[in-house]
Amino acid sequence: MSTGSGADSAPAPTSTHESKTGGTFSSLKIRNYRLFATGAVISNTGTWMSRITQDWLVLSLTGSAAAVGITTALQFLPMLLFGLYGGVIADRLPKRRLLLISQAALGLCGIALAVLTLSGAVEVWHVYLIAFLLGMVTVVDNPARQSFVSEMVGPAQLRNAVSLNSANFQSARLIGPAVAGVLITTVGSGWAFMFNGLSFIAPLVCLLMMRTSELHASVTVKRAKGQLREGLRYVSGRPELIWPIVLVGFVGTFGFNFPIFLTAFADEIFDGGAGMYSFFNILMAAGSLAGALLAARRRSSRLRMLVAAGTLFGALEIIASLSPSVWLFSLLLVPIGMIGLTTNISANTSVQMAADPEMRGRVMSLYMMVFVGGTPVGALIVGWISDVYGARTGMAAGGAISMLAALGVGFALTRVGGLRLKVDLRPGRPHVRFVPREQLATAA
Repeated sequence: MSTGSGADSAPAPTSTHESKTGGTFSSLKIRNYRLFATGAVISNTGTWMSRITQDWLVLSLTGSAAAVGITTALQFLPMLLFGLYGGVIADRLPKRRLLLISQAALGLCGIALAVLTLSGAVEVWHVYLIAFLLGMVTVVDNPARQSFVSEMVGPAQLRNAVSLNSANFQSARLIGPAVAGVLITTVGSGWAFMFNGLSFIAPLVCLLMMRTSELHASVTVKRAKGQLREGLRYVSGRPELIWPIVLVGFVGTFGFNFPIFLTAFADEIFDGGAGMYSFFNILMAAGSLAGALLAARRRSSRLRMLVAAGTLFGALEIIASLSPSVWLFSLLLVPIGMIGLTTNISANTSVQMAADPEMRGRVMSLYMMVFVGGTPVGALIVGWISDVYGARTGMAAGGAISMLAALGVGFALTRVGGLRLKVDLRPGRPHVRFVPREQLATAA
C-alpha cells in the first residue's frame, strides 16, 4: 500500500479540494484531514489529561515547583538535543508511516505510566524517565505531523488547516483538564494516564483509514551527507524564516512555562488545589481556542501581526503576575491564551508557507526545536526563579523576556525590509505605520 509520501503518490484532485478555500472550517471538507482531526482531538484530550495529572503528581510527590520544571525540561530536552535530526528523518521517510509508529509509541508510554501509578509503585524518577521517552518520540512525531498537513490539504488550505489544528488542540485542552480534575479527586491519577495511553488508538485507526490516493504528492529526500547543514543554511539565508523562529524561540522558552506558572499560582499564591489548577488551564484553553478560530478566518498571516501579538502576550503576562486577586488573574488568562495562540499560529503558518516542500521537514524541526526545545532551559530558569523569588517574579520575568524579544524582532524586520516608523498626526490618516525608507525621503 502506498503511504502517499513517495514518488509513486498521485497528487490529489485540485478540482475537489482547492476550490473550497473559504470559511473557518473549510479544511474539514477534505476527508483525509477530517479523519486526521477526529483522531487528533481524542488523543489530544488524553494528552492534556496526562499533562495536568503529571504536573500535579510531581508536585504532590515533591512539593516543589522546580521539580515540575525538571519534568517539563526532561520532556522537551530531546527536542533541543536531537530536534534537527528528526526533521531530516521526516524529509527522508513517508510521513504517514512515521506517524503510525510514533503515535503507537506515545500510547505505550502513557499506558506504562498508568500501570506504575495504579500499582502504587510510582516514584518521581519514573515520571522523569517517561517524560524523557515521550520527548524522544516527539523528536520525530512533531516535524512529521506538522509537514503531513500539507500532504492532506495542499497549499491552498494549508493556512486554514494549521489554524484548525491549533483549534483542535485547544478544544481538547478545554476538555482534558476538566476531566483530569474530576479523575484525580475521585478515582486517582492512574486512570487519567490510562485514558491517555488508550486514546492513541483513535489516530492510529484514522491514519489507517485514509485514502492514500487523495494525498498530495510530497518530495522525499534521498539519504545524503550534509542534509542537516543544508537545512540550517537554507533557514539562515531567509529573514522570513529565521526571525519568526527566533521570536517563537524566546516566547516558547520563557513565556510558555504555564505548567510552572499555573501550578505555583494555584498552590502558593491563591492556596487552591488540583481543581483550581484545572480551572486555570480551562480558562487559558478557552482563550486559545478563540484565538485559533479567529486565525482560521484570516486569509493571510503578516509578520507585523506576529510581532504585535508577541509584544502584547508578554505585556499581559507581566500584568497577570501582579494580579492581587484570583478573579483578576483568572480573567487575564483568557486573553493570554488568545494572544499566545495567535503568536504561535502566525509564526507557524508564515514559516510553513515560506518553506520549500523538500525542506519543510527540516524547517519545521528547527521551528519546533527552538519553540519546544528551549523549554528545558526556560523551565529550569523560571522554576528556580519561582522557588527563590516567588511565582509572581517568575511569571513577570517570562513575560518581560517575551515582550523584549518581540520588539527586537520587529526592529530587525523593519531593518531587513527597509522600513521606518512614520508618525502622522493629521486627521483621517493612520497615525503610526511602517513605510519604505524611500517614501520618508520623498516626504522630507
